[in-house]
Amino acid sequence: MIIKTIEFVKSAVKPSQYPEYDFPEIAFAGRSNVGKSSLINTLIQRKDMVKTSSKPGCTQLINFFLINETLSFVDLPGYGYAKVSKKIRSQWQPMVNLYLSNRQNLMGLVLLIDIRRNPEKEEHDLVDWLETHEMPYLVILTKSDKLSKTKQQKRLLSICSQMNREKESVILFSTKTKKGRDSVLGEIENLIDWYDDK
Repeated sequence: MIIKTIEFVKSAVKPSQYPEYDFPEIAFAGRSNVGKSSLINTLIQRKDMVKTSSKPGCTQLINFFLINETLSFVDLPGYGYAKVSKKIRSQWQPMVNLYLSNRQNLMGLVLLIDIRRNPEKEEHDLVDWLETHEMPYLVILTKSDKLSKTKQQKRLLSICSQMNREKESVILFSTKTKKGRDSVLGEIENLIDWYDDK
C-alpha cells in the first residue's frame, strides 16, 4: 500500500458525531503509552499528523483520518493509564464499545501491545469481544527496538502463547527503525481486499 494523501477529518465521542462516509475503516487500539500515535504516524510517514505526547492518556477522543480518499484510520483512546482521572477512564470503555458496536464500515482492528509488557485483562477482554463478533484483528508488538533480537523472539513467543496466536500472525514493530511498517500496511491491504470482496 502506498499512502499518497492523509487528512484529519474530525474527533468524536459518540455515533452522532462520526463522519458520514462509507469508506472502510481500520481502528487502532492499545494501552496508553504503547506508541499508538507514533505507529500511525510511521505508517502514514508524517511526523506529527497524529499528536503524540510524553504524557500518557492524552488521546481521549476518537480521531478519524482519511487515507488516499479511500480508507479511514481511526485512533481510539488509550486505556489503562492509572493517573488519568477515574471519570475520564470510566468514559473510555463505553465510548470505544459504542464505536466498535455501531460502526458499520469498520473492517478490522489493530491491537498494539508493548513487547516488554504482558497482555492484561483489557487486552484479553478486547480480543474476546473481537472474536465473539468475528471482527478481524492484527496484533502488533511495539517498541521492539528496545530489546535485543534474541529477547524479541522470546517475548514474541511468550505473548503469542498468552494470547493463543501463531507467531506468524503477530508483527514486531519499531517506530525508530520502521521495522514492521510494510508488514502492517500489507495486512491492512489484505483486509481492504477482503472488505471489497464481501
